[in-house]
Amino acid sequence: QVQLVESGGGLVQPGGSLRLSCAASGSIFSINAMGWYRQAPGKQRELVARITSGGSTDYADSVKGRFTISRDNAKNTVYLQMNSLKPEDTAVYYCNADMRVHVSSPYRYYWGQGTQVTVSS
Repeated sequence: QVQLVESGGGLVQPGGSLRLSCAASGSIFSINAMGWYRQAPGKQRELVARITSGGSTDYADSVKGRFTISRDNAKNTVYLQMNSLKPEDTAVYYCNADMRVHVSSPYRYYWGQGTQVTVSS
């Protein structure tokens, strides 16, 4: 049973910081890209940031310069450091990973359960 477990969400004031973590566990053969998505009420889920197994990163324009994605391949964990948070960053943040559970199985996307981030004074 493969799962992604997020942590680190919460309530923060505008201008503050949070660090999200997402650990993949279970029978995992290999992990390709990992990323963070978010979904605000009434809006579609959108990509926030992603990172390949080699460390290449990609960010949404709205978070460039404020958020940093990183990963620890030895721990199968991806992080999202969020600085200078704004009220518009309020959303449920979901972890995503492109993984395969066996050498002969295809890669597929897995999702975490989501963690709430609220930016408010």
